[in-house]
Amino acid sequence: MNAVLDLPTPCLLLDLDVLEQNLAAMQAKADRLGVALRPHAKTPKCLEVARLQGELGARGLTVSTLAEARFFAAGGFDDLTWAFPVQLDRLAEVRELAERVTLRLVVDSEAAVDALDGFAHPFHLLLKVDCGYGRCGVDPASAAGHALARRLADHPRLRFDGLLSHSGDAYAAADRAGAAAVAERERATIVAFAERLRGDGVEVETVSVGSTPAMTAVEDLAGVTEARPGNYAFFDGTQAAIGSCTPADCALTLLASVVSCRPGADHAVTDAGALALSKDPGPTHLGERWRWGMGALMPESGAKLLDAHLTALSQEHGKTSRPLPVGSRVRVLPNHSCLAVPNFDAYHLVRGGEVVGRWAIFQGRP
Repeated sequence: MNAVLDLPTPCLLLDLDVLEQNLAAMQAKADRLGVALRPHAKTPKCLEVARLQGELGARGLTVSTLAEARFFAAGGFDDLTWAFPVQLDRLAEVRELAERVTLRLVVDSEAAVDALDGFAHPFHLLLKVDCGYGRCGVDPASAAGHALARRLADHPRLRFDGLLSHSGDAYAAADRAGAAAVAERERATIVAFAERLRGDGVEVETVSVGSTPAMTAVEDLAGVTEARPGNYAFFDGTQAAIGSCTPADCALTLLASVVSCRPGADHAVTDAGALALSKDPGPTHLGERWRWGMGALMPESGAKLLDAHLTALSQEHGKTSRPLPVGSRVRVLPNHSCLAVPNFDAYHLVRGGEVVGRWAIFQGRP
């Protein structure tokens, strides 16, 4: 099998030329801005992608789950940040892994520190800081946030590595300029907090920020030591719509077949449904500017966008915005590549129109 047309559908296609371009461009930007790049592995979930990032100069990895941390540790990665509030019912497992690799944990509460204190291990800890996203993290302007940092720094055993934030609100930007504004707010907020702590005698080694829209738009990371974008490896329809990239920069597409189109119908049905793409609706905050519904469509060659998209998804069915011939095949540009990837066990690697290999996708949970 060496041609895309031979592949069964639905399946994921990963364009290696575009992937390599994206990885090199982000590493070059991190180098230019003077920060370490610690890619978030939750998007590709793939050893081969992580190894390419490391060869280009990335320093360690970011993961979302303890299962991901174990997977990449087994694959030879020994410098990991678990960028999720530490799960207190998993601390025995955490300690087992932390005894084998450098595993940085994220905390934002006294309760988490109390629990970690009960395990006789010098855990590496990062204090999560809310820089405006509002999901989790300490308020950097609060006495409680300052006191928790002070507690970590003074702890006789736990190791305070620094501060970490996530500019997830950059996904709600309307354009690149909006994402740049979010990135600057994140930078200014966390750097100011770090400086206040240093003024109080607290050493802050790491100042870690990150999201793909923020990192693609930002032009100044003064005071920051590392960035943690993840989606940039593949990009997706949402990133293209808000200006982080163009559709041509999207390395990941989903190959689907048209399986039904009744005579006189105003739509067709594909074999790519919610269990292939997720039900992420894309950046609906863009209003009428968002025209790709549940996923933009391309011809099988992937050369351009069609004047068609998916309008609705059920478990295995995808409804298109216009009729298409039964038996024809299309590529879908996912709204959210991070949510499409876990629905498959492998990428089919493509250069031009040829399939040149296959890479496994990590599926493990919890």
